[in-house]
Amino acid sequence: MAVSAVGEKYRCEICGNEVVVTKAGGGTLVCCGQDMTRVEEE
Repeated sequence: MAVSAVGEKYRCEICGNEVVVTKAGGGTLVCCGQDMTRVEEE
């Protein structure tokens, strides 16, 4: 999934790492060899 906006949160489904986007460059975030999953804020 491509990063599209500052403030988006992503999680690695393998190790649990989480990141928050501070500068959107349009690429994808990868951890443990697979794309990270976007976390929807509740």
